[in-house]
Amino acid sequence: MSEKQITPVAWSCGRFLFDWSQRTAPVVMGILNLTPDSFSDGGSFTRRDEALRHAERMMAQGAEMIDVGGESSRPGSEPLSLQEELDRVMPILEALKDAPVAISLDTYKAKVMKAAVELGIDCINDIWAFRQPHAIEAIAKSSCGVMLMHMQKDPQTMQFDPHYKDVVSEVNGFLMERCVTLEDEGITRERLAIDPGFGFGKTVQHNMAMLAHFKTFCQHGLPVVAGISRKSSLGAVTGRDVEHRITASVAAALMAIERGAKIVRVHDVAETMDAVKIWSATQDSL
Repeated sequence: MSEKQITPVAWSCGRFLFDWSQRTAPVVMGILNLTPDSFSDGGSFTRRDEALRHAERMMAQGAEMIDVGGESSRPGSEPLSLQEELDRVMPILEALKDAPVAISLDTYKAKVMKAAVELGIDCINDIWAFRQPHAIEAIAKSSCGVMLMHMQKDPQTMQFDPHYKDVVSEVNGFLMERCVTLEDEGITRERLAIDPGFGFGKTVQHNMAMLAHFKTFCQHGLPVVAGISRKSSLGAVTGRDVEHRITASVAAALMAIERGAKIVRVHDVAETMDAVKIWSATQDSL
């Protein structure tokens, strides 16, 4: 299994171009959950004013992207109706669409994607890797960045005995197949970012193997997302509950960055930024 890194040149993401020929630091993406039932901070930001204050706080702490989600994808979560998701996310996206950082929407529904794209949102982050009906069509003609993630089965069943012969090669192969499909549909490679999907149909051992061999996902010249913040696998290793996984989350993010991650999706922006600044300072000294 090859683990040779190829650094992506740039990622075209709506109003923004993240150019790694001019920078070494990864992009820190702050998570803004508008859900009442997300595994970590569900219910904390369901009111519009609370959500916007949190977005402003993450921007002030150094986040270069904000990922807005209206539907929980925690294991066992129930699907949300189209109208409920639109009602949750669209007022927040409207308020943030001109923010000085990139705004991403975490959704798999084509009609929600279409509404966000028409609003001018910078990125669509899809846990289904644009496999749902009309999802590719919804984003094909836009300029938004595209994040596609690996997930085994679906959120309702993904943690029921997940099984792989070789989790790293299988996840890597899936992501490359999806990239080819999207490119064939006219989505330029410069818009694509890939996410191996920590915790989405993986055991603790699978997640640790993916983190250990993260370089494998970084051999294609595409920006790779690491989204392991506060995940249950970190709790299983450390014995910490979800509210006490900041140190483990920052450590895991830093390990992914060292292995080539260009985007880290996190709950704890300030703490992650401190680690990124130290890491970046060492790179400048090499």
